[in-house]
Amino acid sequence: MKEYNNELANLDNVEILGFTGEIESIPKTLEQVETIRNSCCDVGIIQLMNADAIAGKEHLQQGVIHAINAFKRGENLAKDLGIEILIRTSAQRQISKAFDILGLKEGEMNIAVVLIDCPDYFIDELSDMFVRNDAVLEADESILTNLYDIPEKELKNIQITDILIDKTTRLIVEQWKKRVKKF
Repeated sequence: MKEYNNELANLDNVEILGFTGEIESIPKTLEQVETIRNSCCDVGIIQLMNADAIAGKEHLQQGVIHAINAFKRGENLAKDLGIEILIRTSAQRQISKAFDILGLKEGEMNIAVVLIDCPDYFIDELSDMFVRNDAVLEADESILTNLYDIPEKELKNIQITDILIDKTTRLIVEQWKKRVKKF
């Protein structure tokens, strides 16, 4: 696992991509992704997730930043940065709930991919597995309101992307409150 210094996270070494594809077997798909990662180095992160649960690229970028910063502060909820990205983006404290929301499913699906510290040719290799389509990263309000249980009243005042970014930020605030109570 890469060491993270005390600087705040940035997205200089992060790529966020959209794909469509058929997941015949989740273990096989993850094995293929691991083979791609291991073909170059074992330090990069390739995280695949359900793009239908993403409220745009900005929402996913926020989840990535929060995940990296959580590792830097030693406040990560998962041992793996890819899993931490799932947790932070889904605004869940439990890994199982994050997987329910953002995890891969067998069958046709829209896939969001986060690449951290990966060479550009990984995109070509992922394109051999799936069809590149960044449009899948755009928010589908009807899916997201049901998935994240967002009331209509809230949607009248705030955009869905901002609501979900706020939920990811609240996860940090909850952690800080718990830390303060300990003291």
